[in-house]
Amino acid sequence: MRVIIVGAGEVGSSIAQSLADSHEVVVVDRDEERVDSLTYSIDVLAIEGDGTSLATLQEAGIDQADMVIASTDDDETNLVVCGTAKTIDDPFTIARVKKVDYLDTWEHAEQGAFGVDFMVCTNLLTAMDIVRVIGLPAARDVDPFAGGEVQMAEFEVRADSPVANQTIRQADRFDSLTFAAIIRNGDVDIPGGETVIQADDKVVVIGSPESVQQFALEVAPNETPDADKELVVIGGSEIGFHTARLLEDRDLRPRLIEQNQARARKLAEDLPKTMVMASDATDAEFLAREHVDEADVVVATLENDEKNLLVSVLAKQLGAERSIAVVEDAEYVSLFEAVGIDVAINPREVTAEEITRFTREDRAENIALIENDRAEVLEIEIDADSVLADRPIHEAVADLPSGVVIGAITRNGKFVVPRGDTVIKENDHIVVFVDTDVLNEVNDVI
Repeated sequence: MRVIIVGAGEVGSSIAQSLADSHEVVVVDRDEERVDSLTYSIDVLAIEGDGTSLATLQEAGIDQADMVIASTDDDETNLVVCGTAKTIDDPFTIARVKKVDYLDTWEHAEQGAFGVDFMVCTNLLTAMDIVRVIGLPAARDVDPFAGGEVQMAEFEVRADSPVANQTIRQADRFDSLTFAAIIRNGDVDIPGGETVIQADDKVVVIGSPESVQQFALEVAPNETPDADKELVVIGGSEIGFHTARLLEDRDLRPRLIEQNQARARKLAEDLPKTMVMASDATDAEFLAREHVDEADVVVATLENDEKNLLVSVLAKQLGAERSIAVVEDAEYVSLFEAVGIDVAINPREVTAEEITRFTREDRAENIALIENDRAEVLEIEIDADSVLADRPIHEAVADLPSGVVIGAITRNGKFVVPRGDTVIKENDHIVVFVDTDVLNEVNDVI
C-alpha cells in the first residue's frame, strides 16, 4: 500500500516509522530539517513542500496513493489536505484534528465531511485515555479489546505495594489474567513463573476487566473506590473540559480549576455535576485552601507543559495521592516521570497510536503500543490458515518466535481463559502481546 503522510512532526514521524516496514511511505513537510532527518532515519521517501498544494501532492504520487494521512498540528491544514487529495483521486483520507467541533460535524454528515474518510480527535482521545487511567489504581495505560471483554493495562509497582518482591507465580491469583511483560530499566521482558516483580517495575497484564480491576487493587490496595474518589482537574482547556465531562458520564463529581473567569462560567454551565472554581492553580496557597492535598487524583490540563509540571509537583507536595499530567512535548515525558508525576500522557503519542491502529486493520482488529512501540498488543481473528488454529496453546506456541504471549481469547463474544491445553479455534479472537522485533514474523503465521 502506498501511504502519503503530510506532517513530519511527532505524530507523522511515529506513524511513518510504524508503517515503513510493510508499506511504501511518502512523507511531506515544509520543514527542511525534518525532511532531512526522516530521510536518514526511516526508510521512507521524504519530500519538502506544502501538503495542501496540488503540485506537492502530485510530486508525492497522489495518483498512486491508497491512503493519505494529514497529521500536521493545524486542524484546518489537515482538512484542506484531505479535500485537495479527493479532488485529484480517491485515496482513503485520515485527518488529525484537535477541535471536537470538527469531529461532531464530520460524524453528523451523511457522507464524510471535508473530504475526510476517518477523523481522529486528539483532545477527545487524550481525555478518554485520562479517564481510563483514573478508573484503575496504579495504572499507567489502559486499552480495551474485543468489544470490552478484554482489557490490557500497564501498572507501576511501588516499593510499598504488596505485589513488590513477589514472584509471578505468587502474584498470579486470578483465573482470567495473564502477565504479559515486565518493563524494567527500559527493557521489555517476558516473565516466567519465578520472575520476581521488583519495585519500580512496570507490569503489563491482559485479562477480563474484572480480573484486571482485582489485580489493580492488589497493586494498590489502599486506593479509594471510584464512587468516593476526590478528583481535581486543573485547567479548563478542551482536554480538561472533556475529561470532566467523561467523568460526569461515570457519575463522578470532579472539581475543575480554571483561571479565566469567562471560560470558568461557560464550563460551569456545560458541566452540571462539576464544581468549577475560577482561580490560578499555580497559587500554592489556593491549592492548600481548597484541600487539594485530599485529592485522590489531580489531572493537569493547562495550556503548556511548564505549568502542568508546576501544578502537578505542587499537588504532589501538598499530599495528593496521584497525579496525571498532559505533556505536549514527548521529550518531556521522562522528565515528568523522573520528578514523581505518576502518569504523563502525550496527546501526539495517543493520536499516532490511534491512526496506526486504524491503518493496520487488515492485520489486526485492535492495537495498543507499549513503551513507544517497543512492543504491541494485538487483537487478531484466527482463520483456518493460522498456525494456532485447532491446536492447544502449548503445542502451537512452539511454532511462534520468542517474545510472544497469548493474553486472552474471546469466542462468540465470551471470554476464554488461555491455558496450555486450551484449543484455539477458527474465528476465535486472540489478544496477544508481541515484541516489535518479531512482529512481522508473527503476523505472517498468526
